[in-house]
Amino acid sequence: MEKCHSTPALQHSSTPVLQYSGPTALPDCAAPISLSRMIPPILQHSTTPSLRWIVALRLGLALLATSAFAAEEPFRPEAGKFPPLEKAHSYRGELVFVDHANRRGSIRVTSPGIFRFTAPHPFALLPYALVRYHGAPADLRDIPLGTMLHVRAFLPPDPKTSAVPVLPVNNREKTKAGALGVAPAENHVLLLEDEPSYCQREGFVWKLKEVEIKDRAGTILASRKAKQDAKTKPVDETLTFDAATRVWRGRECLRIEHLIAEGIWPAEGEKAFGGQSVQIGITWRPTPSGVFSRFHLSDIWLDDDAMQNATQHQTELHKTFIRSRWMPAWVNAVEYGKFGRATVTATLFGGMDPTLYADFKAGIAALMNAAENTLKHTEGGTAGPTQMAARGKLLDVTPLPGKPSLGSSGIQIRFETDLITEGMRPARIVKVRPASWPDVHLPREDYLGNGASSIDERFPTPSIFPNY
Repeated sequence: MEKCHSTPALQHSSTPVLQYSGPTALPDCAAPISLSRMIPPILQHSTTPSLRWIVALRLGLALLATSAFAAEEPFRPEAGKFPPLEKAHSYRGELVFVDHANRRGSIRVTSPGIFRFTAPHPFALLPYALVRYHGAPADLRDIPLGTMLHVRAFLPPDPKTSAVPVLPVNNREKTKAGALGVAPAENHVLLLEDEPSYCQREGFVWKLKEVEIKDRAGTILASRKAKQDAKTKPVDETLTFDAATRVWRGRECLRIEHLIAEGIWPAEGEKAFGGQSVQIGITWRPTPSGVFSRFHLSDIWLDDDAMQNATQHQTELHKTFIRSRWMPAWVNAVEYGKFGRATVTATLFGGMDPTLYADFKAGIAALMNAAENTLKHTEGGTAGPTQMAARGKLLDVTPLPGKPSLGSSGIQIRFETDLITEGMRPARIVKVRPASWPDVHLPREDYLGNGASSIDERFPTPSIFPNY
């Protein structure tokens, strides 16, 4: 930060003209700025009022410019704070690459341009990011490549440690290969969700209007519609399907030929559906006939029972995953005692199944281990994170007042240990597990090496990605 100068430099000439050669934009200062104090003393006592007010006017304009610049300062998430969802940038695209161990990947972002021409755009998950698949919590490894996803993302919290390329702040205003906004600088994701997850959260259903079929493949005319909005006219969209499209009814998984055999769909030609309500999974596949941006149906859920069954299956998958990898949290405060004793206050991250949070109870034995922003455990040792973790008990498990921000569970714990380990500091990430959860040995990619001596291992560099 520059220092504030109360007397800018003045240049005098043989003519009675004064030039202000100070900064055109004022530096940040800790104290409020008095405009009169910033007028040079020689001008404050000048007998020529016009000269004083010319400089005062220039200083006033500079001050306004500084205020406007501060108001437009781009938002970045801060360590220890959950960012507001309304400040996130929204986009949609196809998942084309996943580095699940480092919680990052690439998405081909949609735009009015030719979809297949768009280069994949790297993204990284924030430590507290929510990933949703089939209406349930998920890990990146659960989502098939090709799935169309809805994204809410921010600028990198700390560009120096970003695991994906850091782009100019205004990059979404630029055109790449004839497409606008396909490489937004907002590539640190808070919320990543597939089509049925997005629709359930926002209260949408898809209405099937018409099918055209030949040899178990064809197109469906459909539109996404808000359940409670009868006034807004939805936009029709043509989606493709084929023999590999899964159709779910109750607990049944049907194929297209099953619908044809039951007479629900025709074997050939067209049939109107009259606005049947369904949920759908959307992917992208290369499309014949020169269609630029037509998307594909991977799944159709014909009723609520079918959708709930898929949601429950994914929920159970994720519960098993979290119990083996531990619950992530953010350290709020640390109270140090003697000889390594400490009490750690932490907020559990959100988006998990309620039964996982129910396992956290006051008085139970628990383990806590430091983690990096990728949620990798630090130092696995020869027996995994359990060997290196701090052991102790939960003193308190407290629901926080008010509605929690997205990313937060709204549950705060106090963990007491007699041997605190490095990395358990305010605003740092930790992982916690009740002692009742299974003690399993994790695969090598899920924790850092002994000592984590390599900065590239602690903060994976973006070098595996091409420069766009």
